[in-house]
Amino acid sequence: MNLLIDTHTLLWLFSNDDRLSQKALIAIENPNNNIFVSIAAFWEIAIKLSLFKLVLDIPFERLFSESDKMDIKILNINKQHLLCLKELPFIHRDPFDRIIISQSIVEDYTLVSVDRIFNQYKIKILW
Repeated sequence: MNLLIDTHTLLWLFSNDDRLSQKALIAIENPNNNIFVSIAAFWEIAIKLSLFKLVLDIPFERLFSESDKMDIKILNINKQHLLCLKELPFIHRDPFDRIIISQSIVEDYTLVSVDRIFNQYKIKILW
């Protein structure tokens, strides 16, 4: 299965946060699954760090190497994702979540997220 993990999922995974569901953790750690994180998640984290709305236990730069160690692949934003985004209903207004939703739709990846508003889109959710 191809999984696209949301920003909070990535952060909770790296910080061993109890808010990460057991079901999500098992799926992420399953070697038969391909795990992806959107470059938009790193963009969101960088912005929140620069605005002092987020504090990390590790340096921001290490998020990339830690992702590599866990075989989490970065999903870049492409033209198809933006074309989907343009047509995406404005149920969710957060721009980072909207592009992640669009990537999930275009790539047909299961989105790993606790965000309940995602259920209003026609995507596969795992939590």
